[in-house]
Amino acid sequence: MKEAILFPLAFLAYALALILYFASNFSSREKLARFGSFLSIVGFSLQTLALIARTIESGHAPFTNMYESLSFLSWSTVLVLILSERKFRAYRLSGYLMLIVIALMALASSPLMPKDIAPLVPALQSYWLWLHVSVTLLGEAFFALAFVASIFYLIALRKKKTGHKISPAMEPEKLDSLSYQAIAIGFPLFTLGGLVFGMVWANVAWGRYWGWDPKEVWTLITWFVYALYLHTRIVMGWKGKRSALIAILGFLAALFTYFGVNYFISGLHSYA
Repeated sequence: MKEAILFPLAFLAYALALILYFASNFSSREKLARFGSFLSIVGFSLQTLALIARTIESGHAPFTNMYESLSFLSWSTVLVLILSERKFRAYRLSGYLMLIVIALMALASSPLMPKDIAPLVPALQSYWLWLHVSVTLLGEAFFALAFVASIFYLIALRKKKTGHKISPAMEPEKLDSLSYQAIAIGFPLFTLGGLVFGMVWANVAWGRYWGWDPKEVWTLITWFVYALYLHTRIVMGWKGKRSALIAILGFLAALFTYFGVNYFISGLHSYA
């Protein structure tokens, strides 16, 4: 099957999963969430096939333009969602993480995103493209999980202080731990893909490891925010609200690095 068929089918599966996740949240019936999880796996499998089909058809990595990049980032986010459900069973977060996936895929599907396959410029004709972009986006998918968990940590903390009943899966301490573990995985991936592999590839393509290109600068800013999160947590013992706010700030920085730099600041990395 072609990507043009597989991608919409994956989107449909994710949309149905989203409905079931929220139905579970409002009805407190975990069975609905488990069925939503099944549909997430179905959609993930279809999108995996779509990415493979795109790779075969184009002859290169499936993230060389904004459409492909959005598709791969949404795929990575679903992968993280599935892994988090298996480890933490935090189904109440799944619907909100799936909202991010749906938004990414909807944006990828919009007429604003050219979908035609084009020959790669010489700088992109490298196996470093695979390593640099794929590992970076996978790290950002874990940051998305930490972002959602941190927002719900703040909500759960407020509810607990005002005496509202909270389900065991949504206890502030569990959400704080989930956010930390997501960043503990995402940070080395982002470091390896966004900085290490990126610098090596820059040297191969442009003859220098670092050139203060806007994308490089904002990648470094994002890295510093998450480094601050881990430093204050591990060395200074910060937890809870302060850590949650840093995690939210880090994801906002990652979003600007991904979207803002591409469309509002010209540079070597811009898709626009």
